[in-house]
Amino acid sequence: MGRFNHARAVLGIVLAAALTGCVTLPPGHKPPPQDPWESWNRGVYKVNDKVDRAVVKPVARTYVRAVPAPARTGVSNFFANLRTTTVMVNDALQGKFAAAGNDLARLLVNTTVGIGGLLDPATQMGLAKNDEDFGQTLGHWGLHPGPFVEIPILGPSDVRDGSGRVVDIFTGPTHYIDNNWVSYGLYGVSALDARAGLLSLDETLQKVFDPYAFIRDAYLQRRAYLVSDGKVTDEVLEDPGADAAPDSPTPPAQPPTAPVPQVPPPP
Repeated sequence: MGRFNHARAVLGIVLAAALTGCVTLPPGHKPPPQDPWESWNRGVYKVNDKVDRAVVKPVARTYVRAVPAPARTGVSNFFANLRTTTVMVNDALQGKFAAAGNDLARLLVNTTVGIGGLLDPATQMGLAKNDEDFGQTLGHWGLHPGPFVEIPILGPSDVRDGSGRVVDIFTGPTHYIDNNWVSYGLYGVSALDARAGLLSLDETLQKVFDPYAFIRDAYLQRRAYLVSDGKVTDEVLEDPGADAAPDSPTPPAQPPTAPVPQVPPPP
């Protein structure tokens, strides 16, 4: 019951942010096909960016300064190990049973030999680290991503991935911890770890003319890359760079390394 009340409170905050999340676009500006809700999305992005600058980014910087790099690596390894159950389930749902077996082996090795996931001996043993979630599973079976959407607090997404995040919650072990302080604490540290990993890319974001469009296009391109397992297809919603000039060259088929600040799904 307590968790329901907390979820209801968070929903109230999200809805309040959504009500303020609408900006006026320049006259004659036509939203690109992958972003028909651009006016609302830009408004929500402004709110998310202000929260990030005022709270999240300073805390992440303090975390990096106060915690030694080896300890931060251990934290990252720990949450990556927790997320392995989600990856493993989605491997299987996509019919990638060899990958699912690989990730099961990673989970067992890192949880035991790796001291609960703080270390990553599985990688040293040649067990590849995969990246799958339910949004990718839906895309694997042909579901179109739908329009881009900037989610209050959570950041960039699309309709398909936003729905997939809900399912991913139930494939992570944190969801089944009865103690709210522990589960929410783990989620908070996971989000902090993810934001700290993006600090080095903030300078790049500050130099671009339109950070919102930059993040949107980087997100859509990267998700298309992940869904196609490295083979970029028509998944990119007609053209992820629709704002660019018609004569712009087609970008290479590789995952963008742009900063895409967002709160990760619960581990």
